[in-house]
Amino acid sequence: MTKKVLFCATVDVHIRKFHIPFMKWLQNNGWEVHTATGEAGDFSFDGQHHQISITRSPFTFANVRAYYELKNLVETYDFDVIDCHTPMGGVIARFAARHSRTNVLYTAHGFHFYKGASLVNWVVYYPIEKYLSRYTDYLITINKEDYTRAKENHFRAETIGYIHGVGVDTEQFQPIVSSRKVDKKRKLGYGDHDFLMFYAAEFNSNKSQATLVKVISQLQTKLPHLKLLLAGEGPKLQECKELAQSLGVGHMIDFLGYQTNIQQYLQISDLALASSLREGLPVNVMEAMACGLPVIANDNRGHRDLIIPGETGWLVPNNDPSHYAHYIEQLVQDTVLHRKLGNKGRQRMIDTFSLQNVLIEKQEIYQSLKEEKRSKSWVVQ
Repeated sequence: MTKKVLFCATVDVHIRKFHIPFMKWLQNNGWEVHTATGEAGDFSFDGQHHQISITRSPFTFANVRAYYELKNLVETYDFDVIDCHTPMGGVIARFAARHSRTNVLYTAHGFHFYKGASLVNWVVYYPIEKYLSRYTDYLITINKEDYTRAKENHFRAETIGYIHGVGVDTEQFQPIVSSRKVDKKRKLGYGDHDFLMFYAAEFNSNKSQATLVKVISQLQTKLPHLKLLLAGEGPKLQECKELAQSLGVGHMIDFLGYQTNIQQYLQISDLALASSLREGLPVNVMEAMACGLPVIANDNRGHRDLIIPGETGWLVPNNDPSHYAHYIEQLVQDTVLHRKLGNKGRQRMIDTFSLQNVLIEKQEIYQSLKEEKRSKSWVVQ
């Protein structure tokens, strides 16, 4: 009998960016793959899509409709597994499946309660997640802090596991030889001696691109050949542009807008920066490391799992611009250290965080699930 799985998330882009390789593996192994999101299902993937009313905001009646829509899907298709993601996807899918005998997997892509989070986050999100863990067969965490917290605080999921994120394709994201790098830099309008630093993220308060603009301001006299490349869009974009102009560094910063070909900018860059205040396990940092770039990043749980200070880059305490400036200057001046950190970072991605390794970890989770749907103490008869 064909096994059926439903992947549930709030938006299409989450499925498209992070889960297609594993969904294809499931199909190749005889699974019938379904998806449910709040959008039309633009995945370029041959599966069955169900558009539901789910939204990111927890305070809308649409999510009540989404609950009933998901509940109906669970009853209609009798899924063997529900693999749910994103905060609201995880909440609604687990509630919808709580009276079924479906195996429910929830991947926490970074709990909203974490060391340094606001009291509001702890008061609101912690009790919800702990309560919902009782309706979770396999709680998958992607960083060590979240895994340790779920274990030590006795979350009631039948199994609490840890995998190395969603993985990075180390064949797609890889360094290029120096001659090609120079040629590509010229074609994109940069000089041979420009030292390019790259960061791709939505412009919002969490990603804190303004911090990096201030870093450039500190270095503009010492290192006038620096160029900061910022890819992305968002509510803080205009504010960052205005800050760059007011600090007199507008000519040293390129605001690239939304980019679909991130690897071409990583491959011409010399260094990656990451100023976000919180992360689960950031794909943009993994992609940069896979391309052989040292990374200088704010010290948070996701960055700590990826970056080994002094070996693959550095962690910056409290997002302090002066620390960024110090490490950047060090790498500009020491080409041997620059090369060493970049090479070690790429090897770390290949050895531990590659897409191939993470696919194996996910396969092992699925293979650990029982063949027959289990009787569960919390199922309402």
